[in-house]
Amino acid sequence: MESRNPVFNRSRQQAGAWAPPAPTPDQLQHMYDSPSYAPPTQPAYRTMTIDDVVVRGFMTLGTLVVAAALAWYFEVPMGVAVGSAIVALVLGLVASFKQSTSPALILAYAAFQGVFLGALSSLFQSVFDNNIVLQAVLGTAFAFGSVLAVYALRIVRVTPKVTKFVIAAAIAALGLMLVNLLVGLFHDGGIGIRTDSPLGWIFSIAMILIGCFFLLLDFDAVEQGIKQGAPEKFAWQCAFGLTLSLVWIYLEVLRFISYFSGND
Repeated sequence: MESRNPVFNRSRQQAGAWAPPAPTPDQLQHMYDSPSYAPPTQPAYRTMTIDDVVVRGFMTLGTLVVAAALAWYFEVPMGVAVGSAIVALVLGLVASFKQSTSPALILAYAAFQGVFLGALSSLFQSVFDNNIVLQAVLGTAFAFGSVLAVYALRIVRVTPKVTKFVIAAAIAALGLMLVNLLVGLFHDGGIGIRTDSPLGWIFSIAMILIGCFFLLLDFDAVEQGIKQGAPEKFAWQCAFGLTLSLVWIYLEVLRFISYFSGND
């Protein structure tokens, strides 16, 4: 029934004029399909920080050093050490190809690798008459600090081309080592890349440099992971990569120093 009050009628007409249009069927369907809660702009997980990498790195290297010290102290036989090296190799391959962030897997790798390094270091120390192990540790620490400074100062930038070069050089070096091993079954010294000779010295230096370049890739992986908001657990993979590179460098420095060390 129409009201006799003209002011009331005019107000109702104005209110009707400003009423929103009825939604179309497509709009209703879109409203029905849309989530009831808009996801946050930030990730739900905590992102990785440099502190996470440092802590995981100390845990991984600490496990390796403790295992190495125990193997040295208890004079673990080389047969057990070789078995530990094989287990470490398998665990390392699994962690590498699966890009695993499992603390148990990575710490287990560090423990088995530490047993091998401890027994091997004890053997080298008993054969050579100087502090060859201490020199190798200091040389590895110097290499780490130098590469970190080079990376921080952007003297060498990690590019896709550099990454491909490092990986290709590592594959080539491992291939040469395999050939040297096979030839060594029939000829003493193999092709000479692992002997105390100029060729052996050059190859050891090349292997040390490859290990240093892998450290560059590791530092870049840490920086890119932090920039891109990688989850906290990715710090374990970064710590694993750094440990692999340091073990590579230590073994090659140890071998290189042995070429110039006197025997008992």
